[in-house]
Amino acid sequence: MGKHLTILVPDMQAGPNTISCIIGAYHIFSGANNYRIEKGNEPVFDIQLAGVAMQSSFIKGLLQIQPQCKVTDIKATDLVIIPAVAPDFNGLAKENEPLIRFMNDQYKQGAELACMCTGAYLLASTGLLDQRHCSLHWNTAAHFKRLFPKVKVQPDKLITDENGIYTNGGGYSFLNLILYLVEKFYDRATAVYCSKIFQIDIDRHTQSDFVIFAGQKSHDDPVVKLAQQYIEDNYYEKISFEALSRKYAVGRRNFDRRFIKATGNTPLEYLQRVKIESAKKALESTRKTISEVMYETGYADMKAFREIFRKVTGLSPLAYKSKYNKESDL
Repeated sequence: MGKHLTILVPDMQAGPNTISCIIGAYHIFSGANNYRIEKGNEPVFDIQLAGVAMQSSFIKGLLQIQPQCKVTDIKATDLVIIPAVAPDFNGLAKENEPLIRFMNDQYKQGAELACMCTGAYLLASTGLLDQRHCSLHWNTAAHFKRLFPKVKVQPDKLITDENGIYTNGGGYSFLNLILYLVEKFYDRATAVYCSKIFQIDIDRHTQSDFVIFAGQKSHDDPVVKLAQQYIEDNYYEKISFEALSRKYAVGRRNFDRRFIKATGNTPLEYLQRVKIESAKKALESTRKTISEVMYETGYADMKAFREIFRKVTGLSPLAYKSKYNKESDL
């Protein structure tokens, strides 16, 4: 047996997706090992579930996992899998502190770390994500940024890979991260086999088309909130940000600075996100043509509309409509 794989089992702060990540990782890596054996090769990983305690409860005691060992029993490992945790994370629970020590110690010894979705909260608690890129569920990105401002959050990315640390987007996209790791630690043929046997799309790189833009209002700047509301109410008209800053008696440069600080976007980027969110909803739920949707959201140039739509969603307007509107093929 060549390498050792540790799948962490948190003792606290677990959510419904925690157990999915643990079982999913164990199942697919075991399948990859079995495929290798069938081909006459040695399995790549010795897989162990390791926790703080020898029994952990999930979903209000509905399910339980008994790790094979405690993290303190593992002296060296090659890859650590960090499952998702509850998204209401606001600080590390004392019960999970041994996991943080374990990740720090193992990374220093050369182990690689891979976190799934909100598992980024645990990984960021080690300090190892500071000044590094991180993907996680787009719906938790703003909350995560407030807790860990030194981390370079990339909610549009499905997977990040930087200096032996891997992160991925939310929900069940952890399956794509596992396939990515299978290809990296096994080979392409094994990853393709797992993709087929577990029926997981391979080579997905973005979660942009899944994002639902609901505005970025979790800040305390009253002027920016007024400006955001104005943009959302008038996005289909031609908006002058110079006039908008005067409307709220703020200099243009200061207005832009405050807007970026509060939302993470420039006023123009925010306007584009609002426009594209409106266009997405129209494409999902109506029979309107691409041109009709373009004009209704305030665009007059089809090329510009397509470019901005693709930049935000990762898809062309036509591809988006074909994917999400069940009447588009009628």
